[in-house]
Amino acid sequence: MSDRFLTRRDLLQSAVAASALLGVGIRSPRSGLASQAPPAPSSPTLAFALARFLNRTKFSDLPPVAIEHAKMTLASTLASAAPGTLIGSARIVRDLAKEQGGTPEGTIWFDGAKLSINEAARVNAMLSDAAASDDSDLRNVAHTGTTLTAVGLAVAERTGATGRDVLTAMVAGYEAAGRIGEALTGSRRGFHASVIVAFGGVVAAAKLLELNDEQIAHAIRLTATTMGGLSIGTDSWAREYHAGNAALCAVNAALAAGRGFTANEDMLEAPRGFLEVFSDRKADVGSLTLNLGKEWDIVTHLAIKLVPGAHAFHPSVEAAVNAARQANVPPDQVAKILVSGGQSRTIVRGKRPKDFVEAIHSLSYFVASAVADKDFSWIHVTPEKISSPVVARLIDIVEPDPAPSTVRYIWGWGGTVTVVTESGARYTSTVDAPRGSGPRGIEWKDVDAKFRALMPDSGFAPKRIEQTLGVIRRFEELKSVSELTGLLH
Repeated sequence: MSDRFLTRRDLLQSAVAASALLGVGIRSPRSGLASQAPPAPSSPTLAFALARFLNRTKFSDLPPVAIEHAKMTLASTLASAAPGTLIGSARIVRDLAKEQGGTPEGTIWFDGAKLSINEAARVNAMLSDAAASDDSDLRNVAHTGTTLTAVGLAVAERTGATGRDVLTAMVAGYEAAGRIGEALTGSRRGFHASVIVAFGGVVAAAKLLELNDEQIAHAIRLTATTMGGLSIGTDSWAREYHAGNAALCAVNAALAAGRGFTANEDMLEAPRGFLEVFSDRKADVGSLTLNLGKEWDIVTHLAIKLVPGAHAFHPSVEAAVNAARQANVPPDQVAKILVSGGQSRTIVRGKRPKDFVEAIHSLSYFVASAVADKDFSWIHVTPEKISSPVVARLIDIVEPDPAPSTVRYIWGWGGTVTVVTESGARYTSTVDAPRGSGPRGIEWKDVDAKFRALMPDSGFAPKRIEQTLGVIRRFEELKSVSELTGLLH
């Protein structure tokens, strides 16, 4: 017996053929016209064109910097997940998943339990996203690396994939998420850390599961019709819940497509399809497959967080540190902090954050803390810093610059900060792309420092931390990813 499943279309076509022999017309209840088989597409659908290219992408096709950025993403995601183990939202979902059990395939980081690969990916993605210390795509703030790492390691444990296999899948997945995200023009709809990143996860999973071109295309289509998430959730635990769902959705779609599950071939580009629904104006369909392979998004658009919180604020916080150091006055001698750039619109004067979630989404808190300490680092999301009376006073004098800088930022996150002292002196700094981003170059010394700063929250001893980092640094040499996942418990 054939393993091929009958679809609704197959059944309808069989009925049409049978009715033709009997001289009976089958009429569509919607149109009133006799149903006919759809014409063969004259060109590949977007999902298939993307799937075909990415499925053929090999490790040897990738530039060294793409491989290095993928390894850096692994390190960054695991580092972010370590403090995530202390956050209630991630712990709740982890504990629920462990209670439900399942086939022991994928390791829960810093725990040692094993779950089914879809649940392992979900739990681990939530650990990383909850701490808001992972990575972002410069174009849309999507934390694609979290999804790729969580999905890639979980699926690779089942398949026995090598380090090279995982790195190749991660680069391919980043490309899929980046291109689909870029095609969503204007103020896209839906939450960035789920609607976009899920496509990266599904391509990575599909490659590691060795799906064929058509199966990968269907996995992409299934992801398009499954993934969601409301932007309003950005300031609550819903934010990381989105991230977990994206990883879960990605693995489920790849597994289903691998078994023969199919979806509308034009799910991305059709009227009422993904691109139309999630873009607030006409989607840039052409960009989705333009110049595939000419550049890699993980090289040009990856940004790794070197300080915590909303990544779009990082240029402004860096500018605030620079301006404060130029001014070199005590915080009580600062009269005003003026901010310009696209993110200044988020400033609500005098609004003080009450907790971690509010702090990581407050530009006023970011720049006030940076000016207070003439620095900004991982300690600035601790309760002590968030409740600092010195920072609270400075928050009250943070405002959008009434005469904003005329700088034309290349990247939408760019910001300019001016510190005005009580004497009337003004000190200004402008930062476009943040440190740790592709345009400025990502350096291992910064990633290593982040790893060593955050990993102690996992409970790992210094020796285990260094051992884990060493394995990541030579990840392309691994014959099996178990050499890394075996350390993550």
